[in-house]
Amino acid sequence: MPLRGEKIKTFAKKLGFSFCGIAKAEPLSGYKDYNEDFIRKKLHLPFTYLENNLEKRLDPSKILPDVKSVIAVLLNYYPDKIIPEEDNFIISKYTYGSDYYTVVKKKMDELIEFITSKHLPFLEGEGSGVRLVKALGFVDSGSVMEKVWAQRCGVGWQGKNTILINKHAGSFFFIGIILTNLELEPDEPEQDRCGSCNKCREACPTGALDQPYRLTISKCIACHTIESKLPIPEEFKGKFRDRIFGCDICQDVCPYNRFANPSGDPTRTPHPDLLRMRKQDWLSLTEDTFNVIFKGTPVYRTGYIRLMENIRFVAKGDL
Repeated sequence: MPLRGEKIKTFAKKLGFSFCGIAKAEPLSGYKDYNEDFIRKKLHLPFTYLENNLEKRLDPSKILPDVKSVIAVLLNYYPDKIIPEEDNFIISKYTYGSDYYTVVKKKMDELIEFITSKHLPFLEGEGSGVRLVKALGFVDSGSVMEKVWAQRCGVGWQGKNTILINKHAGSFFFIGIILTNLELEPDEPEQDRCGSCNKCREACPTGALDQPYRLTISKCIACHTIESKLPIPEEFKGKFRDRIFGCDICQDVCPYNRFANPSGDPTRTPHPDLLRMRKQDWLSLTEDTFNVIFKGTPVYRTGYIRLMENIRFVAKGDL
């Protein structure tokens, strides 16, 4: 009999996760054709890593052979203070504070330790049939299809902008996925609630959402300002709407984000100097000031040189 996962969910909430859900681990065979077609049409470029390990992404047993359950957690990153947009260059909200990977992974490690503990409270008096509890965690990893599993775990659905949306709290969340050999009682999968709404697609200034539920990565502002190692193509000049690092346009217009609330987590608070910056400050940003404002954030990981290249490209589009 599957074990109830309520104590896992309670502990996840204690750690600061907003939502936690559980699904039965099984192959995602229904996504094989979509992913192969996506790669065949080269819609994944420049993310060539998506060509690798497709079997693992589609079947969690290729990662953890005796996997029985998948656990999804969401961590709110909506900031307490929003950087003003007037006379300003704009960075994505997830980059305001401490590097999300470090923050989420620390909480995930604590949750995994709880799940795999020999003194696990929720196993007392229950026959799990498992001698050694195993759990593997993934944060922003190409090894698992995070948003697909999050939907199956009932904590949201993948919207037309391809981002996970929670009906109660919007889409400004980091996703964590845990694979475990514990057989846990699954939650009901979440259903698609986008309906006839196309606000995200209509708002995208580069046409990256030309089809619902599909992102053409090579047209995405976030790809060109964060992930890509190549110069931004000239065809996008004047189309970034002052976005210099990431993009929240398709999230900002989503009706469900009227439910988004500040996380209250101090790690999401932007540096005070960042709130005071305006376009001229960005254009004259020195490496020393960059290090002070962005150390420990995702922007710092990308580096000063790339950020300044983005700023100059976007500023050139204003001329």
